[in-house]
Amino acid sequence: MPIVILIILKGGPLLFACLMALFTAVGIVEFYRMALPERRLELWLAALAGSALVFIPLADNDKLIIPVIGLLFIAFSLLFLFRVRTIDTAAREVAFALLAFLYIPFLLMHLVQLRQTPFGIEWLLVIMLIVMTNDSAAYYSGSAFGKHRLYPLVSPKKSIEGAVGGLIGSLGGTILAKFTFFPQLTLADAVATALVIGIVGQAGDLFESLLKRSFGVKDSGSIIPGHGGLLDRMDSILFAAPITYYYVLFFFRG
Repeated sequence: MPIVILIILKGGPLLFACLMALFTAVGIVEFYRMALPERRLELWLAALAGSALVFIPLADNDKLIIPVIGLLFIAFSLLFLFRVRTIDTAAREVAFALLAFLYIPFLLMHLVQLRQTPFGIEWLLVIMLIVMTNDSAAYYSGSAFGKHRLYPLVSPKKSIEGAVGGLIGSLGGTILAKFTFFPQLTLADAVATALVIGIVGQAGDLFESLLKRSFGVKDSGSIIPGHGGLLDRMDSILFAAPITYYYVLFFFRG
């Protein structure tokens, strides 16, 4: 975390994109080991291609994103077409391979785009604050008051009380941002982003839990001792990244 914050504050867009590329590579490796453990060649090709994808916003040409993703779709479809293992699982494997690109590099790419906006550094810190305060408040409020299960099929331990507490924590995080390092954030911005990003972040957490339960694993990886994999730490941010970027693009006036 200190290294991430240091790169956000002191590193330029290129260094930040390199960090996102590293996160992308690790995330894709974790995803493939859960979903497609026997696809070693495809794993490393996907990690390489996905890492390259997050640098597209540095070209300052958003029109490149769709054709590049289209080419990746065709390339990996052909790769799986001519490396069929079992015809019964072929369609599922292709779907997982393409999901990996949409779920990890495509979503993380929005953080690189956000970094290049006029208050990009502040917004990146706001996302981190929202996610961290949401997680902490949800944990403690859920432990203290949780009685009603939020979505037991996907995440048996999460409660409605914890989810509400998490949103209150998110609001505290945005208010803290406004009165410390981000005075351009209006109270309306603080409330809107806390609620929207807080809800979407919780949905991102649930989505990753859905994937893990479907794959039959407890954690996405073991790169962070005691906390699981990188995807376990970034599941909320993955969903929050595009929502925050488009909020800044269309609603924030600074």
